[in-house]
Amino acid sequence: MITVEKLKGFGADTDKGLAMCMGNENLYLRLVGSVPSEKRFDELGDAIKAGNLDAAFDAAHALKGVLGNLSLDPLYDKVSEITELLRGRTEADYEKYMTELFSLKDTLTHLCD
Repeated sequence: MITVEKLKGFGADTDKGLAMCMGNENLYLRLVGSVPSEKRFDELGDAIKAGNLDAAFDAAHALKGVLGNLSLDPLYDKVSEITELLRGRTEADYEKYMTELFSLKDTLTHLCD
């Protein structure tokens, strides 16, 4: 079960995340618990694999907003990095970035179990 303490250990800025939820810990934890099933992770991965950098940018940018609002800093930082590469349609080894992003997502998923 996800807790504020586990999220702090993950590197989330829980004070800021809780403030975004007006101090409502149950709401914050429920929202964080929905992140592992966020469809934009798959949309981003699929678009990267297809070489569709426009769709990948859209998915990454949307994820950045969700992760930033919840102050899930490790995930936010990685998706921000990906977003900026995609913004410039930069040729990069996106698979490396995606592996790192999905590893962080897996860690959060285990914290939510």
